[in-house]
Amino acid sequence: MARIRKAIFPVAGLGTRFLPATKASPKEMLPIVDKPLIQYALEEASAAGIEQFIFVTGRGKSAIEDHFDHNLEIESLLRERAKDKELESLRSIIMAPGSISYTRQQEPLGLGHAVWCARHHIQNEPFAVLLADDFIYGGPNCLKEMIEAYDQRPGNLAAVMEVAPEHVSKYGIIDIDQRDGALVHARGVVEKPTSENAPSRLAIIGRYLLDPSIFNVLEKQERGASGEIQLTDAIAAMLPKTPLTGVRFGGTRYDCGSKVGFLTANMAVGLNRPDLKDELTRELTHLLHS
Repeated sequence: MARIRKAIFPVAGLGTRFLPATKASPKEMLPIVDKPLIQYALEEASAAGIEQFIFVTGRGKSAIEDHFDHNLEIESLLRERAKDKELESLRSIIMAPGSISYTRQQEPLGLGHAVWCARHHIQNEPFAVLLADDFIYGGPNCLKEMIEAYDQRPGNLAAVMEVAPEHVSKYGIIDIDQRDGALVHARGVVEKPTSENAPSRLAIIGRYLLDPSIFNVLEKQERGASGEIQLTDAIAAMLPKTPLTGVRFGGTRYDCGSKVGFLTANMAVGLNRPDLKDELTRELTHLLHS
């Protein structure tokens, strides 16, 4: 069984819900306290054993490339001022030469299309997909949990979580065949159903392990919900030949594609930081009682 070595990071989205902040800066560069969302995603992948990181970008995303490269001016200044901790934090971002590559999604045609744009970088290997604005914090490494599950049950895997009935129309929803502890075996998946038609409340969130044969399905460029090429539609089309397993993960997921989710994630991380917790608690208490 092939090892998961490669991960795709779709980062071509426009981030319109965060305008004007995202007019000139990618939404993936929005910070959770002092580190951008995309760095958290890359660190999760690296800690799970990923060796090659493939970014599917669009226009105006050069800040992401710059973030994972050296900035000699800043590094020199930190060295001169003996700011060793800050210098080390910058150096830790730099990945091995040749381990990061970039390809462009020229039209916003959906997540399935973004993944398909990276097909030549993947070749014939199983691979991971991580969406940076699905921020998973606390608990074990989500992608590592999924890779361990893949060793037991290869095929297509997706991270899943229960959502409220009124939110099922925002997600791909698993049609459950059977449950096996943290694993859920699916007979199907429905993209953005109404609450009345949803087969369950078990939603797919932004972590996937995919068989490379999915590119044969995405090649057809078939449109689904919202007129986009949906990744979940391709996964569903591969059933039952290629099984789909949902993985319940141990951390907490914050939807940083929404303003409330983004603000909540910042508070969660800040309150978990020893250097920030006490002062932040005082400030939040003051705000809540003012």
